[in-house]
Amino acid sequence: MDLSIEQLDRVGGTLLATAAGDALGAGYEFEPPVPEDQPVAMIGGGLGPFAPGEWTDDTAMAIAIAEIAATGADLRSEQALDAIVDRWYWWARNAKDIGVQTRNVLTAAHAAGLSAKSARREAEALHRRTGLTAGNGSLMRTAPVALAHLDDEDALVEAARTISELTHFDPEAGDACVLWCAAIRHAVLTGELDVRVGLRHIPGGRRELWVTRIDAAEQNRPPAFASKNGWVVAALQAAWSAIATTPVPDDDPTAGVFRADHLRLALEAAVRGGHDTDTVAAIAGGLLGAAYGASAVPWQWRQVLKGWPGLNARLLVNLAETIVGEPKPPRHRNAELNRPRRPVRHPHDDGVWLGGLAALRNHPTSVDLPDEVDVAISLCRVGDDEIRDGTAHLDLRIDDGLPHLQYALLNAVRAVEQLRADGQTVYLHCEHAVDRTPAVAALYGARRHGLPVQQALDDVIGALPGAELTESLRSALERLSR
Repeated sequence: MDLSIEQLDRVGGTLLATAAGDALGAGYEFEPPVPEDQPVAMIGGGLGPFAPGEWTDDTAMAIAIAEIAATGADLRSEQALDAIVDRWYWWARNAKDIGVQTRNVLTAAHAAGLSAKSARREAEALHRRTGLTAGNGSLMRTAPVALAHLDDEDALVEAARTISELTHFDPEAGDACVLWCAAIRHAVLTGELDVRVGLRHIPGGRRELWVTRIDAAEQNRPPAFASKNGWVVAALQAAWSAIATTPVPDDDPTAGVFRADHLRLALEAAVRGGHDTDTVAAIAGGLLGAAYGASAVPWQWRQVLKGWPGLNARLLVNLAETIVGEPKPPRHRNAELNRPRRPVRHPHDDGVWLGGLAALRNHPTSVDLPDEVDVAISLCRVGDDEIRDGTAHLDLRIDDGLPHLQYALLNAVRAVEQLRADGQTVYLHCEHAVDRTPAVAALYGARRHGLPVQQALDDVIGALPGAELTESLRSALERLSR
């Protein structure tokens, strides 16, 4: 599909916010509801125990699906399903945490000859024996299925149910995955949050029941579902409740409050619901990220996110983009390498360096990154081979076409402010330091010294000859500085 800049941002947000919700909830798993006046943070711990910012089995199993989808495979094919089951099994051997039902199915499938067919057979047998296979384990991992089938909703429905049945054979689990994947697809394409768009794909005998369940989610807060949210139905209700009952803020740039803050607030509400917090927040995160995009995920979360199989926030976004066929840096990338801009000090703070991509890259023509730099902040897409070894890195990509450009700019500025308060020296860059770098640098300088933003911008452009902001960036700066 030919995706717009904002749709591509929402693609990346689908996996990134899944992981963010998962890591946010990990430290509160199976605890009672968290009071509204108590902060929620990526504290780590939980059943793993997990490091702060480390995602759990929810995201790990989703990544296994995403990896196969990123190869271009049809997720409905037996070959792709075999690869998914194989990846799950080898991950599970050393997993810090894994659902009991999933482990039992994978173990039995391996003993019978590991394949999608054996996994499905064991999942069905477990369902026939117990009738208890409607846990939330297939819903938590389902987000990548939506990304793999943005262009074909019918294929999405088939893949969502088929992949669910590999471990969770109950039709309720399949229904939930269909509803959530359809909602994620709709959110990526339109930016709208609507969990009802997939109801037409639910068999008629169960459709009205799901309507009643969704209504109940919109009438109650997440704690109302805490006692049962290990059940896929209650997990979906809790996730949708967190989204639907958390007020969406009005954009108020002067107060630093934005509609995009809804992503953070709703994920915090999902965690506050209690009990299976990482899973509910991971489920909610997939849909929230699909609606608001990667650029709406707070920088503090992105800085510490990490987990199996050795990925971080930037790599999650890149993986999501690869699924939809957008993994490559822009074709004009080499222009900066052929005429690299030497890093310069920020005119209002010697602890901030400004420049282009060339100083970050390992490349024969690259200019040197100052030795004193502790962390680099990238405002443009950065490839896996474009970060110099040993350089701490924070990916805060900003694109002109973002619907919440002001939030993204302020998010980056807040990152610089906190890193500087912590005594870190920062390298702030985009490809050529022509537009995004001076915009963030000017807002940072204006806030740091109480300067008019135009004066701060003039000073920054004086240090970066040739810099010229687009009209949308100028407009965003003006609104933020009022």
